[in-house]
Amino acid sequence: MSGKLASGISRRSLLGGALGIGVATAGGVALAGATSTQAQDSLRYDFFGKHQAGVVTPMQNHLHFAALDVTTKSRTQLISMLQAWTAASAAMTSGEPIGRFGAVNGPYQAPPEDTGEALELPPSGLTITIGFGPSLFDRFGLSRRRPETLVELPNFPGDQIDKSISGGDLCIQACADDAQVAVHAVRNLVRIGFGTAAVKWSQMGFGKSSATDRGAPTPRNLFGFKDGTANITEAVALDDFVWVQPGDQPDWMAGGTYLAVRKIRMTIETWDRTSLQEQEQVFGRTKQAGAPLSGGEEFTAPDFSAAGSAGQPLIPTDSHMALAHPDANGGQRILRRAYNYTDGSDGLGHLDAGLFFLAFQRDIADQFIPMQMRLSKSDRMNEYVRYISSSAFAIPPGVPAPGGYIGETLFEDVRSDR
Repeated sequence: MSGKLASGISRRSLLGGALGIGVATAGGVALAGATSTQAQDSLRYDFFGKHQAGVVTPMQNHLHFAALDVTTKSRTQLISMLQAWTAASAAMTSGEPIGRFGAVNGPYQAPPEDTGEALELPPSGLTITIGFGPSLFDRFGLSRRRPETLVELPNFPGDQIDKSISGGDLCIQACADDAQVAVHAVRNLVRIGFGTAAVKWSQMGFGKSSATDRGAPTPRNLFGFKDGTANITEAVALDDFVWVQPGDQPDWMAGGTYLAVRKIRMTIETWDRTSLQEQEQVFGRTKQAGAPLSGGEEFTAPDFSAAGSAGQPLIPTDSHMALAHPDANGGQRILRRAYNYTDGSDGLGHLDAGLFFLAFQRDIADQFIPMQMRLSKSDRMNEYVRYISSSAFAIPPGVPAPGGYIGETLFEDVRSDR
C-alpha cells in the first residue's frame, strides 16, 4: 500500500515503536506478537505483528463482535476495504483518530473521517481481530484457497440455531477495557466498509469469562463458576494447538488460527433454583475455589478414577469438565476467549443472558467439532443451556509491518476479479 496506510498513526507513536521506548513484554502479550506499552496510564497493543492481536493477548473487560456479509462483486473493492481497515485499526489501537483529519479537523462541510466518540479516551488495551467466513471463499476466485478445515459448523445434537445471528463472510472482534472504545472500533470499520460490506449480526460482551494468561485470576461465568481454568497459556501449546504452522495447508494461513463462535443462552432462572450439589456435579468442580471434585486446588489435575464411598466417580462422567478435558478428546486443546452477555429480558420476563463462546484452534475439524459433538450428546450442562448461534472463521496471520494489509497472504496470488 501507499503511505496512506499509516496516515492515521501519529509520528509520535511510530517513533516510540521504532526506538522501543517504554516497551514491556509479559505473558500472552509477547506470545501474541504484539508489544504492550504504558502510555498515559493506558495499555496499548501494537496492531502489527506475526499474529493478529486479540487471540492470546491478555483478555480485556469488554467485547464488540460483528459479522458482515460482503455486498460488492469486485475483488479490488474488497481488497481496498481491507487496506482501509488495516490503516484504521492501526490508528485506533494506538489511541489515534483515523484518517488524515480525524473527528474534528477536517473540512467543515464534510462528514468527519472519525466518528469521535473515543476522543480524549486512551486506547484501553484495544485489539482488533479480523477473520474470513467459509462463504467468502465462494466468490472472488478464492474457492481453491479455502482451508479444508474451514467449514460451516454442523448442527450439533440439541442445537437451536438462529441463522440470522450465525455465519457471515467477515468478522470483526474488538476487545478493550472500555466498552466505548470497543464500540468505536467496530462502528468505524463498518462505516468504512459501507458499500462493500454490511453487518449481518453483532454481539456485545462483558465480564470476560476466560483468562488467556495464567497470572490473572480465573473469571466466572453467569452460573457463578470459574470458567477456563485449564486454558492454554504455554508457548509450546500455542504452537501445537492454536497457531497454524508453516507446512500446514493452505500455506497462506501460516501464523493465523481458526475461530469457532457459539452463543450459548443460559436458563438462568432454572439454574438459580438448582441445588449447590447439582451445580457442582454439572461442572465437576467446586463453586467456591474451582477445584476438581476429586480434591485439591483450582489448578490441581483432576483424578477421573477417584471414587466416593458408594463407588461412584467423584467427578461425574457426564460433567462438563470430564467431557471437555483433553483426556476425553485425544489430548486436543482449544484456546477459550469467552465473554458473558446479557440482552435484556425476553417476553416472559426471563433474563436473556449467557456466554458468548469464542474458541481459537489450529484445526476446527480435528479440535472443536469432535469436542462439541461429545458435549452436545452427553454434557449434563445441556439441561441448563441453549445453543442459539454458531459460526466459524479463518483468522489470517497478522500484518508484519506498515505497508501490508489484513488478508494480503490470501489475495496475493489471486488474479481474477470475480
